[in-house]
Amino acid sequence: MTSTPEHIEFRPSGPTLGVEWELALVDRETRDLSNSAGPLFDLIAQRGLTRSDRIHKELLRNTVELVTGVCTTVGEAMDDLGATLQEVRGLTDELGVDLYGAGTHPFAEWSAQQLTEGHRYAELIERTQWWGRQMLIWGVHVHVGIDDRDKVLPIVSSLLKYYPHLLALSASSPMWAGQETGYVSNRAMMFQQLPTAGLPFQFEKWSEFESFVGDQKTTGIIDHLNEIRWDIRPSPHLGTIEVRVCDGVSNRRELAALVALTHCLVVDLSRRLDAGEELPHMAPWLVQENKWRAARYGLDAIIIENSDCDERLVTDDLAELLVRLEPVAESLGCASELASVADIVSRGASYQRQHTVFGRTGDLRDVVDSIVNELD
Repeated sequence: MTSTPEHIEFRPSGPTLGVEWELALVDRETRDLSNSAGPLFDLIAQRGLTRSDRIHKELLRNTVELVTGVCTTVGEAMDDLGATLQEVRGLTDELGVDLYGAGTHPFAEWSAQQLTEGHRYAELIERTQWWGRQMLIWGVHVHVGIDDRDKVLPIVSSLLKYYPHLLALSASSPMWAGQETGYVSNRAMMFQQLPTAGLPFQFEKWSEFESFVGDQKTTGIIDHLNEIRWDIRPSPHLGTIEVRVCDGVSNRRELAALVALTHCLVVDLSRRLDAGEELPHMAPWLVQENKWRAARYGLDAIIIENSDCDERLVTDDLAELLVRLEPVAESLGCASELASVADIVSRGASYQRQHTVFGRTGDLRDVVDSIVNELD
């Protein structure tokens, strides 16, 4: 059988922004995950919520996803999410559940979770089996609009240089099934076990990407383009690059910081291409090592910062990066949000705050409480 390249139309857009925020549902009494998405979406339909199009189902019934419309600034995206969050919380109160923002739940068991109805989800579990059923994970996805198809793949490859920065800042999944994993982002390690997930291939030309997708469809690996679940991927129908690196986030303050950093990175790389610059990229084996180091050590990770294999503490590299991106943030209207990235380092990332709570009380339910209480 000969594969035929898939013609993939990319719909160019401006440097717009969209955010998808996955949140878990937890029982107010037990603090375990609650398979309450069905009743929640029944209430949404009954009440005719004005923002129902901003609230999506996910693979498991313990999850709800809040999404923005097309936004121009980080502030607009956070206001959009805040309005949706307020509507959803009014309904979760009735159901006796809370919203929980982290990459994993500290003690929930996969065997107690229920699958959302739908052929696509059932097919995923049928194919992936044990690994698919383990996916008690939540993340944040950030879409940034790109004005030229031929910029997409160079930007995707160059963004991988900043993978460890985003993962270390957002890491919020140190515990799994009642155990300390030794990783600060167990979510990143878990998710890459799915056959089409993980780090993206570094293609140079759009035609190479089209040939890859053709191979994937010819061999039955995927039926639809969105089944390519890379950590950073093109979203051609939206005209965006989708950055899916970050763990789940517990509050809009930190979410705004991470979205601002992502927005500035993508726009900076796009402008550098406009200026005729060839974007730097790193060999796949170096990118893979950096992902592992960030998932293992978080803000204490010593990362490989360039193709010469120079190494540096991720927070030192981040501090320099934030200064360099200040003019970009000013032009995008997110200077204050970008500056607040440094607050995550000084205050402690979510994984560090979770460790502090557990070290003080020894009760994983208190860890859940602390994450729920951060939501705003």
